[in-house]
Amino acid sequence: MKIFEKSRNKNRIFKFIIYEFVFITPIMLGFILVKLFPFILTCYYSLTDWNGIRESIKFIGLENFIDLLNDENYWNSFWFTIKFSVVSLVLINVLGFVLAYFLIKPLKCKDFFRAGFYIPNTIGGLVLGFIWRFIFTGLFKKLYVTTGIGFFGLRWLSTPNTAFWGLVIVQVWAQMGYAMLIYISGLIQLPIDVMEAASIDGASRFKTLVYVQFPLLTPTITRAFFITFLTCMRVYDLNLALTAGNPYRSSESITMNIFNTAFSSNEMAYGCAKAVIFVLVVVAVSSFQSYLTSKREVAL
Repeated sequence: MKIFEKSRNKNRIFKFIIYEFVFITPIMLGFILVKLFPFILTCYYSLTDWNGIRESIKFIGLENFIDLLNDENYWNSFWFTIKFSVVSLVLINVLGFVLAYFLIKPLKCKDFFRAGFYIPNTIGGLVLGFIWRFIFTGLFKKLYVTTGIGFFGLRWLSTPNTAFWGLVIVQVWAQMGYAMLIYISGLIQLPIDVMEAASIDGASRFKTLVYVQFPLLTPTITRAFFITFLTCMRVYDLNLALTAGNPYRSSESITMNIFNTAFSSNEMAYGCAKAVIFVLVVVAVSSFQSYLTSKREVAL
């Protein structure tokens, strides 16, 4: 009997391993071919002088990275992207949480409003950029003439400051619906007995939100912040359609700078060096963010 049980357990373990292998292998192959292998090639090309066209490739070591230290346009684009990402991240998550908090209430047509706020996230960045470009340059001008409100009369895409805020407005408008869904999924999973206990103890809605719901939502907030940060740091199509980096490259994102270097200027190796630095910074910031939030989760 014991031999039979051992044999059956071994068969279960074997089947489990086979099933895991079958399901994980396609994902791992996709990751290796689409993510890992291209990144290894990028690291290799960053150490060469390849221009993306000629067949001959010369190894030059860290020369591209040394030149990168004095590339003012690259670091201006990096600073612009970080500033854009931080401002957008805060606004997206604050507005997304506010929408989620009110749309879990027993309101009429709440599903309609949820869908309405999420729809912009389903539209491609290029389409969003062209739509909002028309709004900023055409519709707002007509509203200014009609109403005389100074907000509509701003040169939204013509100055560095207004171009920055124009990009932020569109990014927040497009992404807050996605953040809303993440927070809704977190809020509806909170234990009801904990909320009722807080209410019985006399806690107000605000105190329940701050001292009970927020701590319990830490994993959800971590996911929302992580996804939002990566989305904002990788912005390209929206930037291309809305401002194309203008005026005078003052609204050029880091991804646009890398693309223009590698493909428009035919400096593939130099563009790869820029991409490697960009990836390392994003990984470092994301890891630090995950460390802080996971530490918070453990403390709770």
